[in-house]
Amino acid sequence: MSSPGADGPFEPTLASLADYQVPDWFRDAKLGIWAHWGPQSVPRYGDWYARNMYREGSDQYRYHVRTYGHPSEFGYKDVAALWSAERFDPESLMDRYVSAGAKYFVAMATHHDNFLNYDSALHHWNSVKVGPRRDVVAAWRAAAARHGLPFGLSEHLGASFTWWAGNKGADEAGPYRGVPYDGTDPAYEDLYLPNHEHYEQTRGDFFQPWYTPNPWWHRRWLALVTEMIDRYQPDLLYSDGPLPFDTDGHAAGAAAVARLYNTSAVRHGVNRAVYTQKDRDPKLAAIGVLDIERSQEPDIRPEPWQTDTCVGGWFYDVRSIYKTPGHVLEILVDIVAKNGNLLLNIPQRPDGTLDDECDHLLAEMARWMTVCGEGIFGTRPFRVYGEGPSQVLIDHFREEQVPWTARDFRFTRRGDILYAFQMRWPADRRAVISTLTPADSVRSVRLLGAGTVSWQQTDAALLVELPPTGPAGDVNCLAIELAGH
Repeated sequence: MSSPGADGPFEPTLASLADYQVPDWFRDAKLGIWAHWGPQSVPRYGDWYARNMYREGSDQYRYHVRTYGHPSEFGYKDVAALWSAERFDPESLMDRYVSAGAKYFVAMATHHDNFLNYDSALHHWNSVKVGPRRDVVAAWRAAAARHGLPFGLSEHLGASFTWWAGNKGADEAGPYRGVPYDGTDPAYEDLYLPNHEHYEQTRGDFFQPWYTPNPWWHRRWLALVTEMIDRYQPDLLYSDGPLPFDTDGHAAGAAAVARLYNTSAVRHGVNRAVYTQKDRDPKLAAIGVLDIERSQEPDIRPEPWQTDTCVGGWFYDVRSIYKTPGHVLEILVDIVAKNGNLLLNIPQRPDGTLDDECDHLLAEMARWMTVCGEGIFGTRPFRVYGEGPSQVLIDHFREEQVPWTARDFRFTRRGDILYAFQMRWPADRRAVISTLTPADSVRSVRLLGAGTVSWQQTDAALLVELPPTGPAGDVNCLAIELAGH
């Protein structure tokens, strides 16, 4: 497949891609909304359903057997056919996401289940031919374009060949002992994949390897990702893992990233696209933006980075306990202070709607953004990310809410303005900021949402007198004008 993006300033090598520069739109955006949505939403029973419904003894296996029937008789192909998305209204959803502060939007092109959410010429198992009978990606892209939002795609396909091998098995006990799952049926190999070689490696809670050495799959992955890029020309492409694959001496991942960047360069005159992947290797981090799933950074990272996380589970799950609006906003503030962006998944029900808790979250985020958004969007890090006794937990996939105090601040800046987010409202109605030195001469102080407030600068600290309550709730923001910054 060829397109104007096949040629351009980047070659499909790590050395060439190392010349990448993060575009200003991403540095300014700070908050993206992600639709991690697809056929695995249908059971309303959580992430990795397509894999775990074939894992005898798992919660999702038991749920599947008792709800739909045994996976030898009612498999994932049948779950995918149930995805109707009959109330999917991307225009209305995008309105709510933009009100909540979203400056870019990411749609899932495909998860590990090898089902595509767009009209593919290469793969029958897609949302136009099965399930919704609609190009979900195209609908999202049009809604994002109406708001002028940069549009991204997430692809989780690289790990599919190994992740998806459990469907080649059979129960070891019970009434269906020895009865093969439907993934063993050659008639459906295009969905379930010719991956028998990985069956024994993937029977446990997790699976190895993440990426198969199988060269056929490497070529297949590149063909599908190239199709996504050529059809939708995304401003951002997210890979769920490290940069995928080397095969036959050629880097399939580097070829895809070069195509992404070259397509953007042809379209805009300069590359505006962002590629995110999850490997901290400096050689890989240099080719795009580091993405950290469900965790954060302990300090300011010199180059922009991204956290991706979810309100609850990745796919809709009736069992999920959601983050509160305050928790989400505290995560955002801490990330932005450290030169990062937050990509937040809002889980959709299988019909395309949001539940009341998610609607409430978005409304509360919108209310907070009208007060404090000035200190978030278009800002850059200060010389330190903050001060105070409390820190976020840096432990992969753990996101417990921090017990913030009124002594905790997180900083951002824009020109001569230092924004100081006070993470809890002080009972004594005072903000005491010790980071500023006498060289940081203060000219004025505003409390966002309230206006000018009284202040005094000493050699030891900036002291600010505050009103009885914070206009933004728990987390409020001071705009401090500094001389000569």
